[in-house]
Amino acid sequence: MTGKYSFIVDTSGVRLDRFVGEKSPELSRTRAQKLIAGDFITVNGCPAKSSLKLEAGDRVDITVPPESPGHLVPEDIPLDIVYEDADLLVVDKPTGLAVHPAPGHPSHTLANAVLNYLPSLAENGDSLRPGIVHRLDKDTSGLLIVARNRVAQANLSEQFKSRSVSKCYLVLVRGKLTPASGIIEAAIGRDPRNRQRMAVVSQGREARTEYRVIRYVGECSLLEIKPQTGRTHQISVHLAAIGFPVMGDATYGVKSPHLSRQFLHASKLGFKLPSTGEYVEFESPRPPDGEKGRREIGSEIGGACPAQRLHRRGIPAQAGIQATSSPQLVIYSHPYRPRTIRCLSSQDIHRPQCLHLKIKHGKIIKGLSRYIASPFIT
Repeated sequence: MTGKYSFIVDTSGVRLDRFVGEKSPELSRTRAQKLIAGDFITVNGCPAKSSLKLEAGDRVDITVPPESPGHLVPEDIPLDIVYEDADLLVVDKPTGLAVHPAPGHPSHTLANAVLNYLPSLAENGDSLRPGIVHRLDKDTSGLLIVARNRVAQANLSEQFKSRSVSKCYLVLVRGKLTPASGIIEAAIGRDPRNRQRMAVVSQGREARTEYRVIRYVGECSLLEIKPQTGRTHQISVHLAAIGFPVMGDATYGVKSPHLSRQFLHASKLGFKLPSTGEYVEFESPRPPDGEKGRREIGSEIGGACPAQRLHRRGIPAQAGIQATSSPQLVIYSHPYRPRTIRCLSSQDIHRPQCLHLKIKHGKIIKGLSRYIASPFIT
């Protein structure tokens, strides 16, 4: 059963998951609950919980995507193996290759390729993600670890959970990001206006991203990004939130005729080998498509002033940033979510060296902002 369906509730007091099961007997209650959790089933156009008691007249919309296959099929897809031992592989994933099956790409994934290379992984328990310890987005290229046995997978998973794995990304963003290094702290969750996207939201999960400018490319910035947490789309969401969207990112960033995908590459990966505890680090060069796009963008793309960046994000330019009588306090007047930025010291107002924003409950509660030295302050 796939497709889109709509029903009008005629009796009050019925649980949502039970109602869906009655109207769509092809869907098991477990399957219905998964669709509800994934926001494929809405009530009056809004996401809801399985336990919601419906009222007469409510409209229930059901979108049923194709189910992923129940088992993984080995596929002869080339693997770029950077490192291999008895416990793991380090693979350099190309862009356009999903890590594991999901709605929209049930086959031709990295998991299919890994199973073809290591057939014994079929016995490790997870039939759809054999050996997969972490993931990269389909259009993100770079380094990824695959465990060859359960003991190694448990060890590596614990390293990711404890945040002891070192991850580094190369990212090209629009605009000249200043200061040249900094940290962004802002909770991330589902965008309440578009449940298919992530956004900075007050009730989201803690997220922290460290960045450093490697060089300026025309009116763009080539960044080294070190995410300290692993939230969905964290890098793109954080950079878009401070006004420097990722080039080529059609969802959160800026489309570019020079890039067929987002300029986001997992360039370095460091961790401890499960068998010996020795720390190792691997590096992947920039992919050719990204290098070509970077050169073309550097010669052709134009810059944007802070007012233009705010306008592109839907913020009226006149809202801008307003300085108060105290040089230690700057108000960032977003029309919907006012935020406060506090300087680390008075000297930083004139010569900022590091950006550190922390957003909580809809406000930036501390930080040194690039906007402080901007002529856009009124």
